[in-house]
Amino acid sequence: MASKLLLITVFVFDLIAFGLAVAAEQRRSTASVVTDNEKNYNYCVYNSDIATGYGVGAFLFLLVSQVLIMVASRCFCCGKPLNPGGSRACAVVLFIICWVFFIIAEVCLLAGSVENAYHTKYRTIFGENPPSCETVRKGVFAAGAAFVFFTAIISEFYYINYSRARESFQPYAGGETGVGMGTYK
Repeated sequence: MASKLLLITVFVFDLIAFGLAVAAEQRRSTASVVTDNEKNYNYCVYNSDIATGYGVGAFLFLLVSQVLIMVASRCFCCGKPLNPGGSRACAVVLFIICWVFFIIAEVCLLAGSVENAYHTKYRTIFGENPPSCETVRKGVFAAGAAFVFFTAIISEFYYINYSRARESFQPYAGGETGVGMGTYK
């Protein structure tokens, strides 16, 4: 049977990661072009940078959640063999999908956090084109939140199927494990 404590802990970490990713999408930086007091230069002014912290927090909570699942399942490759059958087949497929979704979610959260932390530092002379105030494209953190959600669901199902396949394995308990040899006449 799958560990209920582990499933609840991983669910809570994934829920926190999802909430932080949604909060990062809502609070991502916006910028405006401002002219200095003497009207010589245009420069960018950014509002709060809290979305970077939310994005990094979501990244870390999802990472801890994935590490817990992989340590508990021995990353699918270590430990005793699994019973052949439907649970093992599902566990293999879910293991691959879980890692794909996890990597996509982590890339979205990390890229969004890095891009949100970047602020244009240059100025332009008044009368020229205003500076390009770089901000995070809308939806980067939302995509990360969606893949956090998918990763949460798939990793829970993966661990349940892995546990079923692990517990149903019955090693050979017969008398002799080798090829029986008869007496030579």
